Amino acid sequence: MLSRSSWLHLRIPFSYFLLPVFLFALAISSDASVKAELWTFAIIHLLLYPASNGYNSYFDKDEKSIGGLKNPPPVNKGLYHLALLFDILAIILGLLTINLTFAVMLLIYGIVSKAYSHPDVRLKKMPIVGWLVAGFFQGFFTLLMCYIGINNCTLQSIWRPEIVVPGILCSIMLWASYPMTQIYQHEEDGRRGDETLSRKLGILGTFYFVAAIFGLVSVCFTLYFVTFYNWQLAIAYLLALFPAVAFFSHWFIKTYRSREAADYGHTMWLNFISATTLNAFFLFMTWAF
Repeated sequence: MLSRSSWLHLRIPFSYFLLPVFLFALAISSDASVKAELWTFAIIHLLLYPASNGYNSYFDKDEKSIGGLKNPPPVNKGLYHLALLFDILAIILGLLTINLTFAVMLLIYGIVSKAYSHPDVRLKKMPIVGWLVAGFFQGFFTLLMCYIGINNCTLQSIWRPEIVVPGILCSIMLWASYPMTQIYQHEEDGRRGDETLSRKLGILGTFYFVAAIFGLVSVCFTLYFVTFYNWQLAIAYLLALFPAVAFFSHWFIKTYRSREAADYGHTMWLNFISATTLNAFFLFMTWAF
């Protein structure tokens, strides 16, 4: 359980790529306390997400690159136990530092993430269902979970447009980006018999699909910022997207010429650029509003 291999498979730095959802929840929070913010961040990004990563790695047993780990070492039973330990710690700390609602949502997220890779369910074998479930829980569900943690409130108190709409936007954003994270794993997924959405779409089909959904994301976010805030924030959001769009376009041209360009390195760069610009934007939104 304490082996270097097990800790590597937790892929804790990979949580950076999922940080925009937390920061969006922080930006729209009205009753946040520094203590609740720090606990929510630590529990979700240092315990819950790594537990999910480790558990999925244990059952996937990837031999080639995975998100956040270019050369994954062989997995062992210790990884399975370490992932469960992180899950348990997340739930206990969520209950002790925030509230019961937050702890239950942590439990639900953990169960769903396990269903994605566990052989008895293996949502990863279901291209549409797996894509929908992953986008819903990493987007809408997680934003609500983060908001409840940050504001130490109940589920009943958050069913308001100013909270629900950002949750929906997060899911659309995840549905747009998720197939792109699978594009370099077609061979590995095929070896296991997994039929991800990206594998079903094909390499160029994944680019076309992501571009279309991402266009929808941009329109929806722009309408949201104009409706709930102002045009200036909408323009700032579109400017924040520009580096990721530019890289995506450059990568598409390279991949159109050679499918070999649909690789781990380009995928991680796109993830890093988009996460960094969105993180910066939502921090600006938190400060400005």
